[in-house]
Amino acid sequence: MMSTPIQIAVQLQPQHSADYGNIRDAVRRSEDIGIDIAFNWDHFYPLYGDPDGAHFECWTMLAAWAEQTSRIQFGALVTCNSYRNPDLLADMARTVDHISGGRLIFGIGSGWFEKDYTEYGYEFGTAGKRLDALGEALPRIKSRFDALNPAPTREIPILIGGGGEKKTLKYVAEHAHIWHSFVDVETYRHKSQVLADHCATVGRDPGEIVRSSELSREGNIDDAVKLADALVAEGVTLFTVAVNGPDYDLDLARGLCEWRDRRNG
Repeated sequence: MMSTPIQIAVQLQPQHSADYGNIRDAVRRSEDIGIDIAFNWDHFYPLYGDPDGAHFECWTMLAAWAEQTSRIQFGALVTCNSYRNPDLLADMARTVDHISGGRLIFGIGSGWFEKDYTEYGYEFGTAGKRLDALGEALPRIKSRFDALNPAPTREIPILIGGGGEKKTLKYVAEHAHIWHSFVDVETYRHKSQVLADHCATVGRDPGEIVRSSELSREGNIDDAVKLADALVAEGVTLFTVAVNGPDYDLDLARGLCEWRDRRNG
């Protein structure tokens, strides 16, 4: 894991900007300052601030990013398994991957935001049932990738977000190229061991899985670097900073890109 270069990502949350031009500009600036990955998220309403504020849809936006950009990788952090048939979702991802020339990261999770479900007519159910559905969908998605004509441009990297020890980390061991977490250093260390145990069960080297963590948007660059250094020591190499509309302030991400360049040498 320690030989994996450090990467910096930004999550451009598609909320609170009624002018899509602000998001388009943020993507351009992200690529210009050397950010490695631009994420959005897969929700239909803002997660904080005005609950009925401006918001845009995930996958149509990713298709636009595929055409707009030339270097940066991109994807959803994360797409919700509940909102689309898994085979359709695989086809959408394959298409966006082709549009971009092979730069899509396929982030996926089980879903949790109840308002999305109730307002758009999806069954919310229980967390356990949503996780079970994710476990059933992942093999279908991979199988559909293999069946599509034309095939994806590459083996599309699958990112799974979350830290549930019985199901989510099992799915990471079975299917993911990237594991994304939201935890402090001590909790991360414990979750990482649980993941290693699942990998042993399925006969996989846990070092094959890139470790990803979100850094708080609060605080200054020194605080972010201190936490990032501590997580690098635990094997984390991908760091994401979330930014909100309408301004999409990238100053912290820019500072982390400078730190990345120093660490990578």
